[in-house]
Amino acid sequence: MRMDPQYELSIVMPCLNESETLEICIRKAQQCLRDLNITGEILIADNGSTDGSQKIALRMGARLVPAEPTGYGAALMGGIMAAQGKFIIMGDADDSYDFSNLEPFIKKLREGYDFVIGNRFKGTIKPGAMPPLHQYLGNPVLTGLGRLFFHSPCGDFHCGLRGFNKEAFLRMNLRTIGMEFASEMVFKATLLKMRIAEIPIILFPDGRSRPSHLHSWRDGWRHLRFMFLYSPRWLFLYPGILLMLVGLIVGFWLLPRSRTIGNVILDVHTLLYASSAIIIGFQSILFALFTKIFAITEGFLPEDPRLKTAFRYITLEIGLLVGGILVLIGLMGSFYALNFWKLHAFGPLAPSETLRIVIPAFTLLTLGCQIILSSFFLSLLGLKRNMSDLR
Repeated sequence: MRMDPQYELSIVMPCLNESETLEICIRKAQQCLRDLNITGEILIADNGSTDGSQKIALRMGARLVPAEPTGYGAALMGGIMAAQGKFIIMGDADDSYDFSNLEPFIKKLREGYDFVIGNRFKGTIKPGAMPPLHQYLGNPVLTGLGRLFFHSPCGDFHCGLRGFNKEAFLRMNLRTIGMEFASEMVFKATLLKMRIAEIPIILFPDGRSRPSHLHSWRDGWRHLRFMFLYSPRWLFLYPGILLMLVGLIVGFWLLPRSRTIGNVILDVHTLLYASSAIIIGFQSILFALFTKIFAITEGFLPEDPRLKTAFRYITLEIGLLVGGILVLIGLMGSFYALNFWKLHAFGPLAPSETLRIVIPAFTLLTLGCQIILSSFFLSLLGLKRNMSDLR
């Protein structure tokens, strides 16, 4: 059982070798607490510093929490879980964010917002504060994709200055320990339909002489990869539906006879590729379903009422029935093709004629087997979910 918070606010700063800027960040945060007359704490989540950052934190009167393993998310997770405030505001300890101006965040949190995030693009980005690659490509593209995939209201997914109440954070049930932590927090807040607010902020050039811990291309790819993995619709479902539709349209168009477009003749070879598109597309749709159920079962995604409703009607028996019918039709087509071959004394056949029977039969056989096998697998996933609910 969670104890009542000792403070109204905890200011959490992840720290890995920030000796050059840590003192000024703590000083600004202390000034903010005094100016706003807030009972609070400043918590430094140290991720293995070797430059004396720990001594600076203790000398300045901040609370030091060692956080393992190494990683941006791990440091923040350790600090946030140790925080004793009702509200938490997190921000990097590199002096790029102004900890002396947290009143807009606190005001929104007091109004009942679950998650408050800064927006550097609606505020001000000081010269030299953000590399051009991040400002004009990385952040806008990743934020745009995030808004498209998750319908999030946030306009700056990777702003590191953000606030939330502790209970909302616990409901997010975040799992990542690297840079993806920032994205996961936004995704979860959106998917859980939390009250979200944005605050225009000023981003200052950081005060470090060493290079940033951020690696543009590697960390950008990690965010993009994580975004796709968190959205089975865009990774599997929509591409699968598109492939199936294209395959079905081309397949039905070529099934009666070959077609000519200009000087190009499309025949059974194209029909075979159309069949492949149908099969691969259907497999992709199944992967979307498997991924969604697994992610919900493991706590990566919240429950989806639409999925529960669908599984009231889509049962193992229905899957076996549909799959069995497709397999039966595929077998009938195969036997018809075999009989056609027999009529020609099992000799050479015209591919343009026989493959128009064999390819659809093969496609139906494959889809039927996929449905049957997938039905059993979905039943196992459903059994695991039921056992989890009982626990």
